[in-house]
Amino acid sequence: MVSVCHLINDVVQSLLSAIYPILKDNYGLDYVQIGLLTLTFQCVASLLQPAIGMYTDKRPLPYSLPVGMASSLVGLIILGFAQSYWLLLVGSAFVGLGSAIFHPESSRVARLASGGRHGLAQSLFQVGGNVGSAIGPLLAAFVVLRHGQWSVSLFAVGSLVGIFILWRVGNWYAEHRRANAGRAPASTALIFDKRTTIIALTVLAVLTLTKNAYMASLSSYYTFFLIDKFQVSVQDAQLLLFVFLGASAVGVFLGGPIGDRFGVKFVIWFSILGVLPFTLAMPYADLTWTVVLTILVGLIFSSAFSAIVVFAQELMPGRIGMIAGIFFGFAFGAGGIAAAALGALADTTSIQHVFWLCSFLPLAGLLTVFLPDMGKVR
Repeated sequence: MVSVCHLINDVVQSLLSAIYPILKDNYGLDYVQIGLLTLTFQCVASLLQPAIGMYTDKRPLPYSLPVGMASSLVGLIILGFAQSYWLLLVGSAFVGLGSAIFHPESSRVARLASGGRHGLAQSLFQVGGNVGSAIGPLLAAFVVLRHGQWSVSLFAVGSLVGIFILWRVGNWYAEHRRANAGRAPASTALIFDKRTTIIALTVLAVLTLTKNAYMASLSSYYTFFLIDKFQVSVQDAQLLLFVFLGASAVGVFLGGPIGDRFGVKFVIWFSILGVLPFTLAMPYADLTWTVVLTILVGLIFSSAFSAIVVFAQELMPGRIGMIAGIFFGFAFGAGGIAAAALGALADTTSIQHVFWLCSFLPLAGLLTVFLPDMGKVR
């Protein structure tokens, strides 16, 4: 249920970036203004998520989940009927607030329901979001591009469905808390010494930063890259963005079970370094090979995030909400800052230069060597 609602939540999120070409034409926006829309949405989410996660670790809020979905619903309606750029920023902020409330508690619900298979549970939860991110551009191509900006508000119906589902999840969560009220709280003792834990969390943060900076370059500017380099139509560019995001969803799902079987450190090694040859080749590829390479990048690179979250949660026992808030929030913040910075760079150089520069980001995967071995602890 939280995976389905993650799908709905991320459809709403991805609609924002998917309608950028429409907003650019309707409002005469430059790349910096487009990047600021992403920055507003993702910074609201990134700043609030860790605070919400830390608070709910101590005082869980089962019924905060439908409240978060309601905030996204309000954001959709504002985006659909906005008549000025500042209202677009307000709508983006409401969508970001919805994500900030949704992610920490729903990630906790996924872990509670995992039966010990934390990697699989985290992947199932995250794959809903990735499928939603993939569907968003497809819906934009066939609905919003045909009917205009106002049609974004039609997807508020999905948010209403999400509110109902999350109310039911809240009931399950509250009952689970009542059933386990007599148990001792989970230990918060670190499994490694403080220095090792800080180094490991820093490495995971850097890997998250570089991964999401690269993914932001694709999710925010891939359509412009295809239009600029290969002169494809806006609708075809949206369809190719859907192909990339669909491959990312498959990669997210595969990352969890592989991490449960071979260890999350193996997944991080394979995902971030394994994608490097394909990112380096992409700026020089023709249209056909660009599509093939983006599919491979989506499959391989996306498998890392669920492994990173599970690794961090195991490093910091008893702090599930805080870790989920920090890493989901940091992912949003990194993506937002990267989107704004890359937009400014694209305005001063070119969108193709941005993609060439981003192709080197997976080199940060070499830092995985500094992560401790969880297998020895077990």
